[in-house]
Amino acid sequence: MPLRISGLASGMDIDQMVSELMRAHRMRVDKSYQQRQILEWQREDYRTINSRLLALRNAVLDMKLQGTFMAKSAFSSNSNVLTATAGSNAAAGEYSITVHSLAAGVTKSSTEALAASRNEDGSVKTLEEQFGLTGEVTFTLQGNVNGEVKEQAFTFDAASQNIHEVVAQVNKVGIGITAGYDSNLERLFLMTTSTGEQAEIHVKADEQDFLTSHLKLDVKVGEDESNAYRGTDAVVDFNDAVGLKFSSNQFTIGGITVNLKEAGGQTVRVAVSHDVDAVVEKIKAFVETYNSTLESITGELYEQRYRDYLPLTDEQKKEMSDREIELWEEKARSGMLRGDQILNSIYSNIRSVTMAPVEGLSGKYTSLSSIGITTGHYTERGKLHINETRLREALTSDLEGVMNLFTQGGEGTGQSGVAVKLYDAVNNAMSRITDKAGSSTALFDDSVLGRDIARLNESISLAEERLLRLEERYYRQFTAMEQAINRMNQQSMWLTQMLFSGQNG
Repeated sequence: MPLRISGLASGMDIDQMVSELMRAHRMRVDKSYQQRQILEWQREDYRTINSRLLALRNAVLDMKLQGTFMAKSAFSSNSNVLTATAGSNAAAGEYSITVHSLAAGVTKSSTEALAASRNEDGSVKTLEEQFGLTGEVTFTLQGNVNGEVKEQAFTFDAASQNIHEVVAQVNKVGIGITAGYDSNLERLFLMTTSTGEQAEIHVKADEQDFLTSHLKLDVKVGEDESNAYRGTDAVVDFNDAVGLKFSSNQFTIGGITVNLKEAGGQTVRVAVSHDVDAVVEKIKAFVETYNSTLESITGELYEQRYRDYLPLTDEQKKEMSDREIELWEEKARSGMLRGDQILNSIYSNIRSVTMAPVEGLSGKYTSLSSIGITTGHYTERGKLHINETRLREALTSDLEGVMNLFTQGGEGTGQSGVAVKLYDAVNNAMSRITDKAGSSTALFDDSVLGRDIARLNESISLAEERLLRLEERYYRQFTAMEQAINRMNQQSMWLTQMLFSGQNG
């Protein structure tokens, strides 16, 4: 940077003068900054609309699936014995379930309180201190994990390890057996992690009688499988199928998930029916998302544009308070997409495919309006309203017809169900907006606005370089002027001295 002499000789405010000279040149660059800001605001608004469309697409996807309309509910005549839920593949009807026994695992615990596990100061005793054991303590357990036999030998140093470390090691190895120790009761508990006949606790070895004598577990020891303790399966009758066995108290049969609670041979009636409430809630959720999406789009299309309020420059912000900046920018970024052709086309297309009748349906439900879903006053700009009474009547009288209204596939657009058409329309809309404004998650923005912003960035960068060179040129010129004035001042002082000395002589 060249040497700058700011008004030492001339007495002028050079910095202020250069600033004023640069102001006129910077106005053109500021316009580029403002134009870039407008494009960035437009891009943000487009992307916000795309996030709303994504939510709508997810809601429409639910309505495309036949499973949404095939929701079933199950009623148990005795919820103390069992509860039931029905999947979409469960056949509507009544079922009889008799519960003979519940599935159970294996539990083994100390038959009496053990020696104290803590010292008087609260510290945990070692196995040697608690049980009087010396050397190494070894035992072998066998369990079962998902039908696979798991065996593990354990070894502990009685002089340095304690009962809690024994528990932790049993739990760590994952053999289908968990251990616990209650310091208040001074008892050890072993239990299987699963239920059913496959669940087992088998003490295959206990060389120091640690488990049987010291931990007071009432277990048989030995390699033979007859020494294993096994769980029991649940046994039920399902309609005329008797003696069905399940390893868990929760199982699914015929699309019905049953949760057993009590045995004793009691018979419970389970009634499965179409869950109209669940379907109504899904349709309500779809309509709510649809309305909020339309509201976002029309909000952008009709938002007031204040063209006199341009984005503020840095110089302008310096002269304003934070509140003034906030109010100004609120108007400056308003109406960025007012009357936008892409949004207007998307809005029109979504409305038309939603409300158009579906061709090729055999029943009387061929449009949303026929099942009680209609648009309101024109001022609401296409929002949907549900007549729940009519909707429930339609679902009750012809569930399949309503399902086809939403989910029917067809060769032509006119024959496709409402959800099928709308899903495609939303997908197309999102693609158009992405082409225009890109995606916030993309590493590179090659959209129309992205390229425009990139060109402006390049133009601004070049303009800033030109302004910097121009500012340096102004300072060089003023510096040269200052130096010339300084030389003239020196010459004037010399002449004055010479004249004064001549008069005195």
